[in-house]
Amino acid sequence: MSKASGKAIIFSAPSGSGKTSLVKHLIQHVPNLGFSISACTRDKRGRHEVHGRDYYFLSIAEFKQKIDEDAFVEWEEVYEGNFYGTLKEEVQRIWDSGKAVIFDVDVKGGLALKKYFGDQALAIFVKVPSMEILASRLNDRGTETPESLSRRLYKAEFEMTFASQFDISILNDDFEKSSQEAVTLVSEFLAK
Repeated sequence: MSKASGKAIIFSAPSGSGKTSLVKHLIQHVPNLGFSISACTRDKRGRHEVHGRDYYFLSIAEFKQKIDEDAFVEWEEVYEGNFYGTLKEEVQRIWDSGKAVIFDVDVKGGLALKKYFGDQALAIFVKVPSMEILASRLNDRGTETPESLSRRLYKAEFEMTFASQFDISILNDDFEKSSQEAVTLVSEFLAK
């Protein structure tokens, strides 16, 4: 087994912080990382999202059945009718391949994963420079209605208050700088 197997890297932040871009950069630049694909009940965004690559898209009934089977490391109802969770078998699949598992999750999920994995995990919170920049990033996606944007921003302000409960924070104001910082932090953790 490699040093990476059995370890977890958790990236959490409000939606629109750039955590997904940081995670994708890490997967390309740090060996022995396997992306944990989350299960969710939301609809696919456009044609670019693929079941089994971006998410495991489940019906609400399928998701609830997996809850009853204790199949999740963590799960939550993020917005009404929108469930997200981390399947135990997904984590094991990555560890069995000799890799560390890397998560791209919201703040509540990140805290649950940090508690579950303990010292096996490095939990990183991605900060945004300001709420105005966050609003602009979310707006630029072209997927938000005024109501969903307002809801995400309200949630983001609340989520920012949990940054201190993570092992470390990265300010994502300059992607080149923040991505290099992420590579260094993760590489050092995996080398331990």
